Amino acid sequence: MLTFGSLFSGIGGIDLGLERAGMQCRWQSEIEPYACQVLKKHWPDTPNLGDVTQIDWSTVERTDVVAGGYPCQPFSVAGARKGEFDPRHLWPYFRDCICILRPRYALLENVSGHLSLGFGHVLGDLAAIGYDARWDCIPAAAVGAPHLRDRVFVIATRQNMAHANPNSEPRRAIHGGKTENRSEQQRTLADSDHGRSRNSLRAGWDAPWHGGKNVAYARCQSSQVPLTRRQPAEQKSERTCWWETEPGVGRVAHGIPRRLDRLRALGNAVVPQVAEHVGRIIMQDAQ
Repeated sequence: MLTFGSLFSGIGGIDLGLERAGMQCRWQSEIEPYACQVLKKHWPDTPNLGDVTQIDWSTVERTDVVAGGYPCQPFSVAGARKGEFDPRHLWPYFRDCICILRPRYALLENVSGHLSLGFGHVLGDLAAIGYDARWDCIPAAAVGAPHLRDRVFVIATRQNMAHANPNSEPRRAIHGGKTENRSEQQRTLADSDHGRSRNSLRAGWDAPWHGGKNVAYARCQSSQVPLTRRQPAEQKSERTCWWETEPGVGRVAHGIPRRLDRLRALGNAVVPQVAEHVGRIIMQDAQ
């Protein structure tokens, strides 16, 4: 069984998906109070390491996988898109973790807008510390959800390359709007995307993936999420396949405790079924 550590855990969407894929969570890292309560309820025996910017990784248990969705605000098209000049740009701390713990795999998640801002720098950082990367943008609709929710997922695999330098100095987060200078090797790799290819992570779906903005159906691979089909006489289409149960926290809901916290947590969470699919790719690769 592969073990994993979880960064930027939120309410555990990635964690739940990886556990369904057959992995075991050994530690988590989250600071948002409500999300921490959810983690404590569902993973009572799993330590929460707290603030990712304060963790001494040399004291943390090594795992086979390190997974997490670092904050998307620096890259999201809904924001100012300041990239690494945004104080919420925490990718360098994720890189520190990978650089020191040296897991076999790293699983990264972020919004699709990241592909056009800062993604080359992330790939350059991974290559500089000895990791190959494959990635794809997978929508929640690909697992039967009635919405798109495009997210980019990256599987980074540790190389056994003589030129890789695991002791390279980690590039720290932004302080006062400035970052430390990136090494010439990292700049070259980020600019040229040298040595990497974009390999699809969709291989293995039971049904073809339907691209485009009108996606609303693809057969769900997880046996734990039963699907039902609603097919009114006027609309007999595969796109009418919906989840049997959806979160009861609609805009006009009343009497739901901590409704705002729940909505925000769900909005920030990773769809577990997509994380499970990516987790199964890692499990198969590790065999």
